[in-house]
Amino acid sequence: MLTELGNRARAWVAGPSPWTNVYGLARTLIALATAGTLAFSHSTTMFHPVSGISDTPLCDGLRAASLFCVLPAGWLEVARWTAVLLLVVVASGWRPRLTGLVHWWVAVSLHWSATLTDGGDQIAAILALLMLPLTLTDDRRWHWSAPSEAGLNDEPKRLIARSAWVMLRLQVAGIYFHASVGKFKVAEWVDGTALYYWLLDPLIGAPAWLARLMLPVLSSPVVALLTWSVLLLELGLAMGPLLSPSLRRVLLPLGIAFHLGIAVFHGLISFVAIMFGALILLLRPHDETFRFERLHAWLRQPRPQPAPAPAMEPVAAQAVPTTEVT
Repeated sequence: MLTELGNRARAWVAGPSPWTNVYGLARTLIALATAGTLAFSHSTTMFHPVSGISDTPLCDGLRAASLFCVLPAGWLEVARWTAVLLLVVVASGWRPRLTGLVHWWVAVSLHWSATLTDGGDQIAAILALLMLPLTLTDDRRWHWSAPSEAGLNDEPKRLIARSAWVMLRLQVAGIYFHASVGKFKVAEWVDGTALYYWLLDPLIGAPAWLARLMLPVLSSPVVALLTWSVLLLELGLAMGPLLSPSLRRVLLPLGIAFHLGIAVFHGLISFVAIMFGALILLLRPHDETFRFERLHAWLRQPRPQPAPAPAMEPVAAQAVPTTEVT
C-alpha cells in the first residue's frame, strides 16, 4: 500500500510543469492592482489617522520591517513611489526568483502599515506569500517563458512548486466559501433583498445614473433571484478545484463577469484585478498556458508611417520691372 502511494506521489510530482505563464499572469494582475492602488492614492490618504490610531504609518513590532517604516520619517511619498516601481518590475515577470520576495514584502508592507485598505490588499499579501514556493523555485528569466530543462528535472523543486499550487487553490477556495456561507447569516441575503440595499446605497453603491437605471429591476421580485445567484456562484467557485476541467472552464468566465460587475457598480478596480488573479490561480489548470501569439504579432507588426509631405516644385524667378531714375 505504501509503495502504491509512493508511486502515485511520484507520478503527481512528475506531472505537468508548475512554472508556466498561468501563475505568471496571475501575479502580474495582483502586482499591477497593488501598484495602481499606491499610484493613484496619495500617502496622506493611505496612511490617514483613524479612530484610535493617530500615529501612522503603523510600525510597531514586525511592522517595523515594512517598506513604509524602514525609510526615514517624512519619506512616505518616496516609499510610495518606490513601492510602485518595485511592483511594476514584479508585474513585468522579470526574474521571479528575485521579485517574488519583493512582491510579498511590498504587499504585506501595505497591509501592515496603511490604515485605509480593503480586503483585496489583504488577499494580495496572502497570495504573494503563498506564491513564494513557486517563485523561489522558478529559475526562468521571465515568468512568461517556457520552463527550463534544469527545473523540470529537479524533483524536490517540482514537489515544492506543485504543493504551492495546492495551497493557493485551497486559500482562494476558502475565500469564496467564507464569502458565500457567511452571507447565510444575514437576513437580507437570505430573503433576497441584499442587492437592493448594496447597489442603491449612496456611499458604496452604484453611481447615481446607474442606480436610476437599475431601480426598476431592483424593485421587482427579480432582485431575489439576482441576490441568491451571488450566493450560488460564490459557492460554486469555492467548489471549483473539485469539479471537472470542463466545468471549471465555465466557472472562470462567470467569475470574471461577476467581478467586472463589482468594478462597474462599486468602483473597486484594484480589488477586482486582484480577484482576477485569484480566479486564474483557482480555476485555470497550470499546464494550460495562455497564448499570446496574436498580441506578439500585433506588437511586432510594422506601424504605418505617415506619408512624406509632397516636394515643393521650384518656382521660376520672375523679372521685376525696374524704373530708371533720370
